[in-house]
Amino acid sequence: MSTPTNKSSERVKKALESHNFGLEIVQFDASTRTAADAAATIGCGVHQIVKSLIFKGKTSGDPLLIVASGINRVNEKTVKSIIGEKLGKADADFVREHTGYAIGGVPPLGHIKKIKTFIDEDLLNYEELWAAAGTPNSVFRLTPTILQEITGGQVISIK
Repeated sequence: MSTPTNKSSERVKKALESHNFGLEIVQFDASTRTAADAAATIGCGVHQIVKSLIFKGKTSGDPLLIVASGINRVNEKTVKSIIGEKLGKADADFVREHTGYAIGGVPPLGHIKKIKTFIDEDLLNYEELWAAAGTPNSVFRLTPTILQEITGGQVISIK
């Protein structure tokens, strides 16, 4: 475990600092790229991992961020009924273009472009969460309340 030293984690660190919650990035030698990897590396439950999933609006072409519990899959029909648009797949180039991060390290904040954000309501059930911090081996710990504050996301059912 060490402190972050690359540009992606530094950008997340600055975004976190702007919110004044005292959140710190932790960098591991092991991977935190997937929810299962992150939970095993951190020593928490997969449900406590915050997955930052980028989708592309089928009609608008706009990026959409769904912040989900590590154990949940996004039900695209449920989300469409809430947001009024079908979800499309976002490839690696689209994700990097809109967030500034590579898949596997996308954080829930600090993106290079403003992205409409939705938060999985199940994340509100846990006292402690862990989110990616810009790289496939860096994370930060936070609470559901802080997650809502730093993302400005709308809480929805994604199942």
